[in-house]
Amino acid sequence: MGDKVKTKRDANILKLLEKAKLLPLKPGCYLMKNKQGKVLYVGKAKKLRNRVTSYFHQGAKSPKTDILVSHIRDFDFVLTSTEAEALVLENTLIKKHIPKYNIMMRDDKSYPYVVVDNNEPYPRLEYKRRWKRKKNVEIFGPFAHGSNIFQILRVLVKSFKLRDCTLREFHGRKEPCLLYQIKQCSAPCVGEITDASYREDLNLALSFIKGKGTKGLKVLKSYMEEHAENEEFEAAAILRDHIETLQNFLSISQQQNAEFAGKDINADVIAYFEGEEEVDLALYSIRKGILLGHKNFHFLRSDFLEEVKESIRDFIFQYYDDSGDTLPDKVIIDFEDELLGPAFKEVEDLKKMKVTHPSKTFRSLMDLAVDQAREHQNVRKVNQDSVYLGLNKLKDLLGLKERPVKLECYDIAIFQGSSPTAAQIVFEEGKPNKKKYRHYKLA
Repeated sequence: MGDKVKTKRDANILKLLEKAKLLPLKPGCYLMKNKQGKVLYVGKAKKLRNRVTSYFHQGAKSPKTDILVSHIRDFDFVLTSTEAEALVLENTLIKKHIPKYNIMMRDDKSYPYVVVDNNEPYPRLEYKRRWKRKKNVEIFGPFAHGSNIFQILRVLVKSFKLRDCTLREFHGRKEPCLLYQIKQCSAPCVGEITDASYREDLNLALSFIKGKGTKGLKVLKSYMEEHAENEEFEAAAILRDHIETLQNFLSISQQQNAEFAGKDINADVIAYFEGEEEVDLALYSIRKGILLGHKNFHFLRSDFLEEVKESIRDFIFQYYDDSGDTLPDKVIIDFEDELLGPAFKEVEDLKKMKVTHPSKTFRSLMDLAVDQAREHQNVRKVNQDSVYLGLNKLKDLLGLKERPVKLECYDIAIFQGSSPTAAQIVFEEGKPNKKKYRHYKLA
């Protein structure tokens, strides 16, 4: 039985190899499919024939490539004019098909932003980590980790009595809510404030977000004094605390502006470290001369079906093409690559970004990024804190061919022989996905 399966598999691989030999020696993308026609993997190549035939030749392959090839029953291809166009198309096809064997971008938390949607009546101050470019939407930030911008927004909304409800709540309101009663909202939902007056309050709040706020502080101090004169001491004390919080925020903002000697620099510095089993990438972001902080990403080497440098390059392109952050003017990398820059120029939102190597100004930050990637991996390994370690151990214990990607766990509970209920929790890539948690009542 085993020999028959092997013979059938070999015949299939031979058939695919013959088809691959007919491909042109031109750049493009290829889509590997299973017997149901589902796309398993999307790749790109400078020469399609050479790349695709390499999958079906006998020889040393990674375990993951062997598993992928065992499931391939057909493939398709799309020609492009250049390899840079192929990189752009590859990312588009990955987002469309979500192939099982492609490494998908998994961003750790993005930097926080403040968003004002002027398409809404009486716009709100919204805290967001991901946002979409849209007409009449103002974006402020990004803000450095530790700036506590979420708390600042809460203080500004309460101090200037701004709307904080959703559009549905706003349109459904027929009388002021509790926030109006406790003097933390001006109730624009029922016309208690004019559009012009509300906009003036909103602009005062935004002045703090822009790092100014002198006029806003004077207004808040006048409100505080007015409350004190009216013997509304509790309200005066609340405003006093709010003023102190806002003053500290403005002070920190001014200190951060001196990080790169006041230069208007918008750049990302990226480095990676290749260990025995994992690859770590560190990204340091500078916006408007402020070093915001860093992000870390890590991957299992065996998940790469291409060379590490090529996979890292693809990941960087995917990161910016899907980014909800403000984009840098330049991306500084420490490895040779001739494809990333031309690929950026193929995408409207990315075409102004340049790819360079570290100059003297950024050399120390690049060294720090390399060290960050290396040490982040070392600390994770020593503390057994990598999700891959546990998933690989589970794979070995269960005798699986592949590392499990998605885990679903169920717990059934029965109270005194009746009212059975069940809870479902879901882990993806070793991390809990709470959006997919479920609770069931069983009949």
